Amino acid sequence: MMRDVLVIGVGMTQFGKFPERSLRDLGREACWSALKDSGIQPGRVEAGFCGNALGGRVQKEHGIGQSVLWEVGIRGIPIINIENACASGSSAFREAWIGVASGMYDVAIAVGVEKTVMKKGTMLDIGDADLEVKIGDVFPGLFAMRAQRHMYEYGTTLEQMAKVSVKNHHNGCLNPYAQYKKEFTVEEVLHSTMIADPLTLYSCCPNSDGAAAAIVASKNVAKKSSAKPIKLLASVLSTGLYHNKKDLAMFDLDFKVAEKAYEMAGVGPEDINLAEVHDAFTIAELMHYEGVGFCKVGESGRLIDEGETEIGGRIPVSPSGGLQAKGHPVGASGVAQIVEIVWHLRGEAGLRQVANARIGLAHIMGGGTEGDVGACTIHILERVDEI
Repeated sequence: MMRDVLVIGVGMTQFGKFPERSLRDLGREACWSALKDSGIQPGRVEAGFCGNALGGRVQKEHGIGQSVLWEVGIRGIPIINIENACASGSSAFREAWIGVASGMYDVAIAVGVEKTVMKKGTMLDIGDADLEVKIGDVFPGLFAMRAQRHMYEYGTTLEQMAKVSVKNHHNGCLNPYAQYKKEFTVEEVLHSTMIADPLTLYSCCPNSDGAAAAIVASKNVAKKSSAKPIKLLASVLSTGLYHNKKDLAMFDLDFKVAEKAYEMAGVGPEDINLAEVHDAFTIAELMHYEGVGFCKVGESGRLIDEGETEIGGRIPVSPSGGLQAKGHPVGASGVAQIVEIVWHLRGEAGLRQVANARIGLAHIMGGGTEGDVGACTIHILERVDEI
């Protein structure tokens, strides 16, 4: 039987471009913030898990988790490095949850950290071993095809996709940790540089540097923590089936993982008060509305038109600004979503605070240029008034 697990400390850096900062420097800042938030001393942490997607190839650095955690005095314990594309950080967080839920540890830390070190305008090379990528089927092209199919199947419009970017950039202006703090209009999104028809520059997330960390603990430890513990109701990770995709207008894996997460948490999509989803491209956020059950298939355009996913709407999505405005340091994004949800459930999200938030959902996926999804995680968290 699995034990209850609570998040007792979170922290993150601002996201952006920081050529002068190292992976260690970014990771250290996020971990120190999480430790300070939790009131836990470094020596109390019993296991560490680090998510990073590009360090080995781009930075030529290995053992990143050991380096980062050593910087804050966490050593002499099991430290595991995890690469799972964009789901690297969320996969590290899941491993920390498993360690505590199983009873193996009472306190564990998950950190996600990334530096892209790319020239302006270049794309991530995740999936570059796939045949499809070698012949040009890179992420913007793949999501452009998904957008075209969604438009064909359900009448989704260019304006509806652009509204995702407008919403998320507005939210980013309220987030001091966001890479971009600039408002855009629908017209500005639609008329920005074309990347892959119909996706324009402002329909795509940026490559970013940054780090985020979260400390999880057993109920007994959480009771003694100085922080406001947040209970983890569900943690689900799955890969795709790697079959020939029959319908580009939906992510089959979203439905599968969401169903398992809701079952584990004992809640439904109607119980979720806010969500962070993988909005790497505007069409992706719309598709994830449908995949996690916030609306029926084909109705995501109506959801964005009616303002239901805005802060103050029925189900605010990406109040942080999402990957579109907050930024996307690949290995860190999954943990950063957890940090954002925790802040809202504690009532500590400042100007972007979702009112009366009690249950939050974090969704992210990684890989999948070959037509299926390499990894997808969903975590559901709940504010608890009493442990």
